[in-house]
Amino acid sequence: MWALKIACIGAGYVGGPTMAMIAYKCPDIEVTVVDINEARISAWKSDILPIYEPGLDHIVKAARDRGNLQFSSDVTKHVAAADIIFVSVNTPTKVQGVGAGKAADLTYWEKAARMIATVSTTSKIVVEKSTVLRRNCRDPSIHFEILSNPEFLAEGTAIADLESPDRVLIGGKETVSGRRADVQQVGHAIGTDSRIGHKFLNASVGFGGSCFQKDILNLVYICETVGLQQVADYWHSVVHINNYQKQRFVGRIIEAMFNTISGKIVTVLGFAFKKDTGDTRETPAIDVCKGLLNDNAQLHIHDPKVSEAQIRQDLATSPFQWDHPGTVANCKAAERDSIRVFDNAVDACKDSHAIVVLTEWKEFAKYDYTAIWDTMVKPAFIFDGRNVLDHDHLRSLGFIVYALGKPLDPFIQRIYS
Repeated sequence: MWALKIACIGAGYVGGPTMAMIAYKCPDIEVTVVDINEARISAWKSDILPIYEPGLDHIVKAARDRGNLQFSSDVTKHVAAADIIFVSVNTPTKVQGVGAGKAADLTYWEKAARMIATVSTTSKIVVEKSTVLRRNCRDPSIHFEILSNPEFLAEGTAIADLESPDRVLIGGKETVSGRRADVQQVGHAIGTDSRIGHKFLNASVGFGGSCFQKDILNLVYICETVGLQQVADYWHSVVHINNYQKQRFVGRIIEAMFNTISGKIVTVLGFAFKKDTGDTRETPAIDVCKGLLNDNAQLHIHDPKVSEAQIRQDLATSPFQWDHPGTVANCKAAERDSIRVFDNAVDACKDSHAIVVLTEWKEFAKYDYTAIWDTMVKPAFIFDGRNVLDHDHLRSLGFIVYALGKPLDPFIQRIYS
C-alpha cells in the first residue's frame, strides 16, 4: 500500500527526470508519468531512454526495478487515482492569433486542466511545473489546491540540480498583497541562482534551449499588455542581439573563407544546444547551419547525442514549430544532398574546408587534429563557436583559427581589416 500516489502529465525533459528523482528518493510513494505519446512512454520503459542526461539511466532503472516508478499512456486512469498531480506539458510560443510570436500558447495546459477536472472524484493537489508566467492558474475549483513549482533544471546537470537545488520556488494562493513586495528580498532570491555569475559569462555563438527565448518573449508580451513598453523593448533586444550573434558568426565564416563557401564542405561539430544533452530545441546550430546552407555550403554534421533524423527535422522546421507536435509532424525532414550526417567526427572532417564547433562537447578537444589536418582541404579553417579547443596547438599544426572574443589569427586579421 502506497503512502501517496503521484501522477505527472508529460514525459518530457522536465517530467521524466523530476518524477524519476522523486521515486528514487521516496520509495513509499508511487510515481506514474503519463503521456499520450505512446512511443515516448515505450522509450521510458526500455533500456534506451528518450532523452540523454548524465546519471538518469541509473535513477530510472533503480526506481523502475523497485516498482514505484512507472510510465503509462493511460492518462485518465492514473490522474484519477493520484493524490498529487504534476503538470509538465509544453507551453510554446504562440504562432498565430493575439500575442503571436511572444505570448505562451497554453493550449496543452488548458487541455490537461480540463481533463483533471473531468476525471477527478476526490480532492487533489495540482502542481504546475510548466514554465508559464503568473496569472495563468486562476479560478481553481474548491476540490483542488493549485501550486506553482516552476522547474529550474539545466539540461546536462538535471540530476545534480534535482538532488541539490540551489533554490526551490513554490507559489500558491495569494496571502499578502503583491504591493508589499520588498526589492531586497527579490534581489536576494534572484542572487541564489548559481547561474548568475561566471557560469554564464562565457562567449558563444548564442544561447539556445527550450525556455530562454520562449520565456523572454513571454515576458515581453506581459510587459506590453500592462503598458510597460520600454521594459518590453529592453527584453526584446536580448532576443535581437542573440539572433545577431548567430548571423554575425555565419558572416565571419564566409568572410574568412574568401567571401564564398559555395560548394565547399563545412564540418559542423555539435548540434545540441549545449553539452551533455541531446536536446536541439532552439539550438544556435539550426540558424548557423541554415545560414551556411543559404550560401550553398555542403554540410557534414556530427553530434554524439543527436540523431540524423532529428538534425534533418530541425533543419526543415520553421521558427517556433519545434515545440508544436502537430506542426512538426507535418514538416518534411531536410533531404537535400548538401547535408550529410556522420556518426564519426573524424570521417565528418575528411575533405572539408572548415570545421565549425557549435556545442561544447569535451570530446571535441581530445581529437587527433594532426590526423584531421591531413585529411582536410588547405587552407584549413577552424571556427570555434564555444572556445573549447586549444587554439595555439591548432595554429601550430597549420590551421587558421577564429575564436569568439579571442585575438584574431593574423591571416584572418588581414582579411577582416
